[in-house]
Amino acid sequence: MFRRSNRVLFLIVITLLALGVLFVFDASVAEAFSQFNDKFYFARQQILWAGLGLVIMGITSLLPSKVWKYIGWIAFFVALASLIAVLIPGIGSKIQGARRWILLGPIRYQPSELMKMGIVLYFSSWLSKHQKPLPFMFVMAVIFGLVMGQPDLGSALVLGAIGFSMYVAAGGQWKHILGIIGAGIIGILLLIVVSPYRMERLRTFLQSEEDPLGASYHIRQITIALGSGGWFGQGIGQSRQKYRYIPEASTDSIFAITAEEIGFLGSSLMVLLFLSFVLVGINIAEKTSDTYMRLVAVGIATWIGSQTVINLGSIVSLIPLTGVPLPFVSYGGSSLLSILAASGILMGIGRRSS
Repeated sequence: MFRRSNRVLFLIVITLLALGVLFVFDASVAEAFSQFNDKFYFARQQILWAGLGLVIMGITSLLPSKVWKYIGWIAFFVALASLIAVLIPGIGSKIQGARRWILLGPIRYQPSELMKMGIVLYFSSWLSKHQKPLPFMFVMAVIFGLVMGQPDLGSALVLGAIGFSMYVAAGGQWKHILGIIGAGIIGILLLIVVSPYRMERLRTFLQSEEDPLGASYHIRQITIALGSGGWFGQGIGQSRQKYRYIPEASTDSIFAITAEEIGFLGSSLMVLLFLSFVLVGINIAEKTSDTYMRLVAVGIATWIGSQTVINLGSIVSLIPLTGVPLPFVSYGGSSLLSILAASGILMGIGRRSS
């Protein structure tokens, strides 16, 4: 039987999933009808992924910690091999200039999503035994480099946040922590400088008024959607920007459609749901006496929190546009299944620690 933290966490997950299905349907109507002559196509797929994900969440919530200690190593090295494989032409699928997916028949699988789970389980085992900075930084650099090779700065930042938070929670020394932060900042700046694509993204972010029909088109259309929402929104189903104005309306940019329809107040309530998930996750981490499972809980809470911050931060122009899905809400099977599996693990920790 669920303890209080688990009940709250379960309700948050179910609410976000329901909102996700609603807004995936709403945001994808025009695209689904145009591509498949079926306005319910993407919503139907999202419901299938959500249903499968809930089954997986139920299973992961029941498995004991010793299973995760064993599976963690396997998940990490499978994810690592997948990150290498996705860069190989003929194995990795290149879509819109990015090589981020592996096609397994009708299924499109994103290795970086598995790595988020892998890094949580792998580093929890490692950091519960020692916090050696150089091996930690080396492994993080390998992961970061492979993900950036796709390229996928958003996922790389989420993975970096997960690893860093776990290193801090494990008791890493502050001089090492500051060194890791410094190395990370220098690495990100170098990646921006050597990449014309990322420099263009940064320039567009800083000078969003320029080239409204070109480089600044995406962010300007998002801004229009946010402004149109006002305090109370245009109403469910009344978005205008979903009609092919905003690219990736049902995936990375879904919050713009959401804000247009339910306004600032409704969007703020959704943000509170994400914040509540993170706070419950931290609370679960504080209650458990098992160092390994405490680090797992910290990693999962950081995963959801950092991915939400990066997605919403790019939508409201606090940071340059970065392609990461909004947890539980954006369309996509790889992200949804991995996040629901992680939520189940967190619930399992909460049940055992309460």
